[in-house]
Amino acid sequence: MGIHLLPPQLVNQIAAGEVVERPASVVKELVENSLDAGAKRIRVEVEQGGLRLLRVRDDGAGIPKDELALALSRHATSKIDSLAALEQVRSMGFRGEALPSIGSVSRLTLSSRAGDAETGWRLLCEGGQELDLAPAPHPRGTTVEVRDLFYNTPARRKFMRTERTEFGHIDQLLRRLTLGRFDVGFTLVHNQRELSNLSAAETAPEQERRIGELLGPGFANDALFLAREASGLRLSGWAGRPTFSRSQADMQYFFVNGRMVRDKLVSHAVRLAYQDVLYHGRHPAYILYLELDPVQVDVNVHPTKHEVRFRESRLVHDFIHRTLGQALATGSPKQDHAPLTAPAAAPSPGAEAAPAAPGPAQRRLSLPLRESSARYQAAFEMQRPPPAAAPDGAPQASEPRAEQAPRLGFALAQLHGVYILAQNTEGLVLVDMHAAHERITYERLKTTYEDSAVVSQPLLLPVAVQVSRAEADLAEAHAPLLGALGLELDRLDQGALAVRAVPALLQGADAERLVRDLLADLQAHGSSERIREGINQVLATLACHGAVRANRRLSLDEMNHLLRQMEATERSDQCNHGRPTWVQLGMGELDRLFLRGR
Repeated sequence: MGIHLLPPQLVNQIAAGEVVERPASVVKELVENSLDAGAKRIRVEVEQGGLRLLRVRDDGAGIPKDELALALSRHATSKIDSLAALEQVRSMGFRGEALPSIGSVSRLTLSSRAGDAETGWRLLCEGGQELDLAPAPHPRGTTVEVRDLFYNTPARRKFMRTERTEFGHIDQLLRRLTLGRFDVGFTLVHNQRELSNLSAAETAPEQERRIGELLGPGFANDALFLAREASGLRLSGWAGRPTFSRSQADMQYFFVNGRMVRDKLVSHAVRLAYQDVLYHGRHPAYILYLELDPVQVDVNVHPTKHEVRFRESRLVHDFIHRTLGQALATGSPKQDHAPLTAPAAAPSPGAEAAPAAPGPAQRRLSLPLRESSARYQAAFEMQRPPPAAAPDGAPQASEPRAEQAPRLGFALAQLHGVYILAQNTEGLVLVDMHAAHERITYERLKTTYEDSAVVSQPLLLPVAVQVSRAEADLAEAHAPLLGALGLELDRLDQGALAVRAVPALLQGADAERLVRDLLADLQAHGSSERIREGINQVLATLACHGAVRANRRLSLDEMNHLLRQMEATERSDQCNHGRPTWVQLGMGELDRLFLRGR
């Protein structure tokens, strides 16, 4: 066959193979177009899982009559006009391939009314062929109706799943889009039945209410809000507490400048932040929003725009890791916060973001091991409800001050040698004393180990590791870093390394596997936490053996000292295995248990 130009319809169908994977892909492209048009209300109607009908209606800017046909042409867009505009792009779409690709594999109707136009217009397209342009009544905005998806590509239609499965993909996709734009209202209808109708969420309580409706009240109640800005990067959103972990990575939402993405670098940074507080095999839940200068991120690396590439990938990775890790370490209680806003206009290149105010940190308390029982008894008396006013109007006792009521309160007793019962201003605190002391001991061991030089253990017989030339070059380039971690490597030839020393705490580890994993991490992420993870596992084991055991009787002073240590220790809300170390029972919960007030 000689070289020839492909017919336009076949070109569009090839593009559809990249862009239109299933009905959910069509919904994604159409809803993103609506968002780019400035819509504040979007309605999505689906029939038979989207194969029979997909209709997306918005109240955006609309399309003028003379641009309707152009909207169905390949590489026609109103969002960029130059390479500089592409590098600064903030719109969800920009290639101009979605509508012609969708139209080439369906029966498409495009109806729109722009601005102050007297009437709307409708354009029909079947299998990529434009059929008719006629006036049609339509409110301001645009409606795209897609019928009989893949009717002319039966091979592709055979790959579609059941109606329930295809609609499940649409529902999940719309959930992601809804979490990305709180300023827009969304309605979803399936088989003429309205399943959800979400109004715009402008305030923080409204946004948390929307999150609760989409992800359930469990996440909304167990999530930490975080917001930090530094070095031109801003990370905000909600991170689920380690106690709210998942067996699958099905509740992870990450947005870059308002665009939902699935990025390996981001996933790795989040995994590192959670590695010390989660059970093995469990997955964190989070909704996070990263904002940065559009010049610093390339969104034009995948046809569906699910993936991005960061110019300063190491900076982004460390910023996400440290910000999220700090939020989990402090474990700040639920607090009021400013509402999230829609993605803002691009910051001016090179502008340095103002440093964010430091997040709430636990106040470190320094109390001696043996404290006066009388002091705690006095504190208990001050926390009791004030007595009723005397008949003659005598004043009541003053309220206790905040510094007299620590977060975990004061110890009351020990239950079966396992739990500490304490009283704080909210009610009753139950503490698993072994789990709590294990975390305290573990964090102290980590601090001590990090503050001192890593001790290396020379191997009696060096271990030879066969690697590629590129890996050997990588090991040679990172020799100072590996040496600081206690790992000594020598290069034998172009593709061989000799391991001569390992960190003393890892002397029983598989040296060859450790080196291979380290080099793989360095290639993928530019850094590695393998050695640190291995050392932490050893320290965690030491902490577990050194923690106070069950059935050990503690005095009131010892129990209170443990509570004060918990308040001064990072990540003390979870033990080393991800279990909670304490729970709060408020007075309202206790009253309901005893039917008080009914």
